[in-house]
Amino acid sequence: MSTEDKQAVHKLVRRKYAGIASGGGGCCGPQSTCCGGGGVQAVAEGVGYTDAELATLPEGANLGLSCGNPLALAGLRPGETVLDLGSGGGLDVFLAAQRVGPTGRAIGVDMTPEMLERAGKNALAFTAATGLANVEFHHGQIEAIPLPDASVDVVISNCVLNLSPDQGRVWKEIARVLKPGGRAAISDMLLLQPLPEAARRDVEALVGCIAGAALVEEVRAMVLEAGLTDLRLDPKDGAVDAMLPEGDPMTEHLRSLFPAGARARDYIDSFSISARKP
Repeated sequence: MSTEDKQAVHKLVRRKYAGIASGGGGCCGPQSTCCGGGGVQAVAEGVGYTDAELATLPEGANLGLSCGNPLALAGLRPGETVLDLGSGGGLDVFLAAQRVGPTGRAIGVDMTPEMLERAGKNALAFTAATGLANVEFHHGQIEAIPLPDASVDVVISNCVLNLSPDQGRVWKEIARVLKPGGRAAISDMLLLQPLPEAARRDVEALVGCIAGAALVEEVRAMVLEAGLTDLRLDPKDGAVDAMLPEGDPMTEHLRSLFPAGARARDYIDSFSISARKP
């Protein structure tokens, strides 16, 4: 992909997510989330968050943009520094902050100013409610993370890497910022087989977590090329059905792009991706 094409993808994603941050609804309409779904709470519960976790969040932190729960495999410990790539309204940052405690840090990076503004307001509410002041948000692209080498213990991300036009570069950046022995815990959409050309070129499918997804074996190669080890790629049962229920606008839109009788989960699934830096 050319530099111009990569810039065009960034511009498109930034514009769409700016609209979501400003309250303009999801990627496919006012009721949809970016990956489909009937509502933010239903999607979050369907991909693995508990009611107890969601109840600790500031209002507006959960925007229904998840395809899994990376914290379920991150194994966060008190005092650790955790980085969330594409942090949005701060959902995973605030949950991580509670797990690493006052001696730890939870850092979010996002390229959309409107998302960062929303996350900053949520951070004030989070601190007021919990007494924790261990969260911070930075503007930047995940292909060029604005943090020093070997500065974080854990990198998490939730349904964001598929939006990058250079996922191989993202994995190298993850390896760069991790401390030796640090770990990555990523939830993302991966392809089980190549998409039909119509779906691959569709703008809504791109921002809806589908068209930008890489094949499982491509992700495996990128992670290993970045120098990470102990790689696990595990599909999350039920996540796609939660994100793309029958009757949802994104579900119906995708159906129009697939061969007759084909379903989204024939092509794509939500995966938990874990790896470690030697």
